[in-house]
Amino acid sequence: MTTDTIDMPTLMACETQEAPTRVAEMLARNAAAYAALGARLRASPPPVVVTCARGSSDHAATYGKYLIETLVGVPVASAAPSIASVFDADVSAARALVLAVSQSGRSPDLLASVDAYAGSGALVAALVNDEASPLAERADVALPLASGAEKSVAATKSCIAAMVGLAAIAAAWSEDQALSDALAALPDALERAVKADWSAAVAPLTNVSQMFVIGRGYGFGIAQECALKFKETCAIQAEPFSSAEVRHGPMAIVRDGFPVLALATSDSAGDDVVAVASEFAGRGASVLLAHAGSGKGLPAEAAHPAIEPILMLASFYGLVEQLARARGRNPDQPPFLSKVTRTR
Repeated sequence: MTTDTIDMPTLMACETQEAPTRVAEMLARNAAAYAALGARLRASPPPVVVTCARGSSDHAATYGKYLIETLVGVPVASAAPSIASVFDADVSAARALVLAVSQSGRSPDLLASVDAYAGSGALVAALVNDEASPLAERADVALPLASGAEKSVAATKSCIAAMVGLAAIAAAWSEDQALSDALAALPDALERAVKADWSAAVAPLTNVSQMFVIGRGYGFGIAQECALKFKETCAIQAEPFSSAEVRHGPMAIVRDGFPVLALATSDSAGDDVVAVASEFAGRGASVLLAHAGSGKGLPAEAAHPAIEPILMLASFYGLVEQLARARGRNPDQPPFLSKVTRTR
């Protein structure tokens, strides 16, 4: 990759900047569908929610898990697609809600899993960007991500849209007015978030090979997503942890200068992230902290605690795109990866 290529605007950067507009369009387009699904779920509550996704979409699903479990109280589990695609095992999921999340809607194992759950009596709602995909055709309820074509291998706007879509489902199902109001204000907040300057983190991370990304609660899904983006665009072996889990075995490898990105929301879960970040810093780790509303560290504005992770992720995408270029890599074309991963 030449220096000229590195200096050109990347697709990843351009697609991240599109997110506020795309999210506004998606919320407006799907408003009636979110409301109808919410009413349906209140009238006939599922005993369990099963998410079906891979990669960035699965990280969005983790975020959705915390929202549904905290706002509605229904347990949420992540499907193992190989149960259907490799083991060809039956599933028993009558009356369950399956939330299938995908940019392409074409991965064979995802489709096999959706077919298995649908065949056992589950209601399938698909949050999918490709409206002509097999997943969209299979769904009982199709909720387009409306992100437009996403050409960079590194997903950005589609992941943000999936998180927003899951938040909209949770808000409609729970009839949580505060979250609904926060979603209405989200496109404007995203405009600020994609412009937030996290470049102070570039120099400390330019030469690292390993690191931790810490979150908790609503912020754990974005810790997973940030770690993935560090791996695929920057070749950094980044590992995501809950601020609770990292206090167990992983704590042992944190040494002087060990890099940590901590993502703290403005609720009690975020307070725990701040506490463990302080503990790491006291042991000599190189800690980069984004703490919503604190005015300290990497800039992250306060919002509804369930919305803050979406805003932090939008800002992070700008950072990791810059970092990839600083490390001489093209974030649009990570080696050995393609946009649609057809796993079995």
